[in-house]
Amino acid sequence: MPTLPTYPGVYVEELESGVRPINAVATSVAAFVGHTARGLDHRPQRLLSFADYERAFGGLASDSLVGYGVSHFFTNGGTEAWVVRVPKPDADVAAITLRDATTAGDAALVVTALSAGAWANDVLVDVDHEVPAGDPKAFNLTVTDVATGTIETFRNVTLDNTRPNFVDAIVNDAATGSRLVSVAATPASDRPVATGTIGGTVDLSALVSDQSYRLRLTLDAPAATNVDVTVIEQDETLPSSLLGLCSLLERRINLAMGAAVPGAQVRCTPAGGAIRIQPAFSPALLGNALDAQITPASLTPSALTMLALTGAQTTVNVGHYRLGLGRAVGAQSNAAAGGDGDTYPETADLVGSPAAFTGIYALDRVDAFNMLLIPDATRPDPANPHGLAPNLSPNDVWTAALAYCTSRRAMLIIDPPPEVGRLEAAVDWISDGLTVKGPNAVAYFPRLRASDPLDDFKPRLFAPGPALAGVLARTDSERGVWTAPAGTTRRIAGASGLEYKLTDDENGVLNPLGLNCLRTFPIYGTVAWGARTLDGADVAASQWKYLPVRRLALMIEEALYRGTQWAVFAGNDEPLWAQLRLNITAFMQGLFRQGAFQGTTPAQAYLVKCDSTTTTQADIDRGVVNILVGFAPLKPAEFVFIQLQQLAGQSS
Repeated sequence: MPTLPTYPGVYVEELESGVRPINAVATSVAAFVGHTARGLDHRPQRLLSFADYERAFGGLASDSLVGYGVSHFFTNGGTEAWVVRVPKPDADVAAITLRDATTAGDAALVVTALSAGAWANDVLVDVDHEVPAGDPKAFNLTVTDVATGTIETFRNVTLDNTRPNFVDAIVNDAATGSRLVSVAATPASDRPVATGTIGGTVDLSALVSDQSYRLRLTLDAPAATNVDVTVIEQDETLPSSLLGLCSLLERRINLAMGAAVPGAQVRCTPAGGAIRIQPAFSPALLGNALDAQITPASLTPSALTMLALTGAQTTVNVGHYRLGLGRAVGAQSNAAAGGDGDTYPETADLVGSPAAFTGIYALDRVDAFNMLLIPDATRPDPANPHGLAPNLSPNDVWTAALAYCTSRRAMLIIDPPPEVGRLEAAVDWISDGLTVKGPNAVAYFPRLRASDPLDDFKPRLFAPGPALAGVLARTDSERGVWTAPAGTTRRIAGASGLEYKLTDDENGVLNPLGLNCLRTFPIYGTVAWGARTLDGADVAASQWKYLPVRRLALMIEEALYRGTQWAVFAGNDEPLWAQLRLNITAFMQGLFRQGAFQGTTPAQAYLVKCDSTTTTQADIDRGVVNILVGFAPLKPAEFVFIQLQQLAGQSS
């Protein structure tokens, strides 16, 4: 607001320039929807490398086409992807009920894996009561994923639902909570029983160096096994701290335990003035009760005082377990095991529900993506690699996916079904079999042949879409989205060949139908040899015939949509129109200077119009401002003609 002058002098005011830069948006973010070995169900995860996929979704799995697709995408130049896991419809979710510490039969806390599958059976749950005094329902909860080594610790949570640290609110928080499990507390119960073996207070001053101290560990399954450990040798230097004693215990127990039960390991941690012993990251001990008994070399009071784990106790109680989700253990037997299931995602599972944010509609939670791939839509039948898996209707999947991509200004990359392996089948499929057509879709033929790291690197057929998505991303970064992602420089990395080797004449049959071909040439290898959309058949005569033209238009649309939000509710008159012309012209001029348009001058390359001829008084009365943006697309040189003429002899 203007400054009110009150004294003689100079006043400085800052005025808005009207310049609001419009930035180009990303063009090569891929989205994958389908089955993965593990991961969160129907929750998009951002990936910046295949290593991110391995951490979030468990890496390659022989039955996960998404895993191979993501690998091919990043191998061919992809830099960013989103993955939505669709679980098998008959998969089971692992869960376990933690019992009340006071009344062992009462349920205190139900812990459930966030996604279905057997992966969660090796997720461990620990409870301890080392919390500040004042809340009898407070405890610490630790969740460990044995497979990845991920550890989540939620300290000083409570079953009291009137407190801000209520365990349900902390663990189930979508932003800061667990990425492995969800919980459901019973507020009326006492806190869950503590896991691990805990004894009485350790008195280090009672240690004497002229005797040895032994410990017996007993496992109750698969067969009763006793492991005797000499914790401190006679005349050995004695530990001076509880932490030092824990370290000594852990090292020597694991040496003895590993010899008796291969793979078994324990960890020892201070618990107040006592010591807690529990299984470590070792599936060999899951489902076992671990009972520690004192057996000193000479039964003196100092020996019992030193370790004070369970005294003379010989029976195992519920506090001796480290709980694995889905593992039935002793009194903690109310567990549901996770299972991978036998039925792969079907048509309805892949499409999903907009209301529930499942399937492709889980991407509603993603700000922007540019390419959608659904490898499971054309999953081969396990019993017949050249046939489609049961309960799949690719056209129904593609119809829903194309409508969704159109609403999100993204491209759908369609893979041919496994039975389309020859020229005649490809012609039938693109002409009649594929019922989905439109400028926001693209298809490639034939399937790629590449090595399978999980099968001794033997060749295997893969859908071409994910690799071509990587080629598109590489083209965007190297030459711009307006460049055709095809040609001898668009080599497909990792491809050892194709299911069907096309000739020039066969290529000439498919190209006019809008089906992009993959070719193998000497020296160049396997390359993309087509750049048309599924609106690119010659008979369609569509303005969106070429893939780079359509993708450039989508980029401009999205950039202008995001870059003109500030104009909503602004005064609809010449000052606003001038600002819009200024900012949009600056954006289009930047693209022109990069070579995105035809023409040698801006007037030949693009048009920006926003004035009284585009926005009439009737529009103003309705609150509408109209902006006209045009551009001359740079179309690819799809056919190159070279004319040769033999010159007749010339007289001087």
